[in-house]
Amino acid sequence: MLVWCIYDIVEDKVRKKISDKAIEQGLYRVQKSVFAGNIDSNLLDELIVYSEDLINPDDDSVYIFPMCQEDFKKIELLGQAFNKAKVNDELQSLFS
Repeated sequence: MLVWCIYDIVEDKVRKKISDKAIEQGLYRVQKSVFAGNIDSNLLDELIVYSEDLINPDDDSVYIFPMCQEDFKKIELLGQAFNKAKVNDELQSLFS
């Protein structure tokens, strides 16, 4: 399943833990607080539960967007859309 994970988290430690978990679950950093990639539904559920347990819901936000392939292909990338050095070939090919 194609997934975007985008967050705005106040505490550095919490932000780092969620970033590490997103990468561990198979997502790739495309911008500082934006991750995308193909992961299965179990890993997605783990990421959601993990993030829920860590964040402060009064100050932080985490957006997780599952997308179908058809909608993913409709994404418009403008300017320097993502750091190509930080994503793998599989993810880059999804944007082509």
